[in-house]
Amino acid sequence: MTDKRTRVLAAAWLLALAGAAFGQLEPTPVELVIVNGLIVDGSGGEPYPADVVVGDGRILFIGKVAADLVPCDRRIDAAGRVVAPGFIDPHSHGDPFETPAFENFLAMGATTITLGQDGSSPAVEDLHAWLAAVDDGGIGTNLAMFVGHGTLREQAGIGLDPSPTRAQLQSLQQRLDRALDVTFGLSTGLEYNPGLNAGLVELDSLARTVGARGRVIMSHLRNEDDDQLEAALDELIRQGKHARVHVAHLKSVYGRGADRADEILAMLAAARSQGVAISADSYPYTASYTGIALLFPTWAKTPEQFAAARRTRYDELADYLRQRVLGRNGPQATLLGTEPYTGKTLADLAAELGKPFERVLIDDIGPQGASAAYFVMDDALQERLLMDPMVAVCSDGSPTGFHPRGHGTFARVIEEYVVDRQLLSLAEAVRKMTALPAAHLGISDRGSLAVGLAADLVVFDPARVRATATYTNPLQLAEGFDIVIVNGRIARRDGVLAPALNGRVLRP
Repeated sequence: MTDKRTRVLAAAWLLALAGAAFGQLEPTPVELVIVNGLIVDGSGGEPYPADVVVGDGRILFIGKVAADLVPCDRRIDAAGRVVAPGFIDPHSHGDPFETPAFENFLAMGATTITLGQDGSSPAVEDLHAWLAAVDDGGIGTNLAMFVGHGTLREQAGIGLDPSPTRAQLQSLQQRLDRALDVTFGLSTGLEYNPGLNAGLVELDSLARTVGARGRVIMSHLRNEDDDQLEAALDELIRQGKHARVHVAHLKSVYGRGADRADEILAMLAAARSQGVAISADSYPYTASYTGIALLFPTWAKTPEQFAAARRTRYDELADYLRQRVLGRNGPQATLLGTEPYTGKTLADLAAELGKPFERVLIDDIGPQGASAAYFVMDDALQERLLMDPMVAVCSDGSPTGFHPRGHGTFARVIEEYVVDRQLLSLAEAVRKMTALPAAHLGISDRGSLAVGLAADLVVFDPARVRATATYTNPLQLAEGFDIVIVNGRIARRDGVLAPALNGRVLRP
């Protein structure tokens, strides 16, 4: 819903413009006018030609304007190009104090990102102060923040304990409730420590807290392996009895085929039919990316656990890792992304060191020693998931991660799914990258191109959009998004980043 001040500004501008048409009034100056563009408004409806007037960081008017009646600071001729809402990334990563511009996201048309994902948010007692510091320091994109379940677990003194006391659970809920004042929801990473130790009672109690505040649970499921996926989804659906729930980067590890994807989607649809508000996002790549600890058993993930396992259970650990990696398409399907191994597969490194890959994992890398891309997904299955009308597009990327999704996701959707293969209409692709994730996250003032909403916009020719990032060279910026506007100000134009940072921390 637009605020009263914005409605008044828009109405005043329209009245002044109407008066100017009859020579009665001077129209109110505006910051920006985009003329001759093809509007793709995020609703999924048919594109239409119109001009867009921006003032005070908001959209004041959409329609045809007479150029001589609209004094403005800047005019953009978008002839032959699309004007769309800026993309919203519902699952992303990064550090606003290390890379505040977030140019990788801006370059692919993303004007709002999310942080605090996978159960991990900044380990600070006061997220309000942390977010205020982000705002004060400046940020290139808008930020919708989440609070991490694992982080809260550590702060409540629970750590890896699978059986928290009543007092610890109460502390956990109280910390969550305070954090929800400034965050869009709770993120869980149940495949990672310490979140993997949480049981149903704990998760249900947190879901009640989230639901009472009208927020969402963003879940990295407990297990994304195909034979464990239904159980992981059931666990989240149970939480959905109390709060809105969302499946982060929906995937099936070593599942196969579009039919399998339909079975997964049917589970979500069945939950919705029972009143569970469950949604999901996915990215257009068939390799995931995370820490190498993902390969290790639960009893050898932390430094302390690993040291003990290496000392007393070496052969058992080696056998586990061997079977785990072979079940995930082998060592050649693990592409390391951390120095000094960057760009080498696990198979490459094993050959270089002259030892079995499982011994490399134990002797040379360890669970904390690297991150990697894992080629463990099926094209047909993931494609079908991504095309579902209820699945939004996410990147799960960052400015520095050794995976092309952090620099190419939204460009790849336009280039491959819309232009090259025509699997999605442009209007539907834009909806899945704007209004749909906005609805999933609970962002009400952006994500659509409509009067009164925030002026986060992107101007581009779909035929010229390119995702240049690759698995071997993943840090290349996307091309073709000519003008990216954040809160009414040009943030990036023709490949050049503006000196000012125009993003802001969003509030739920």
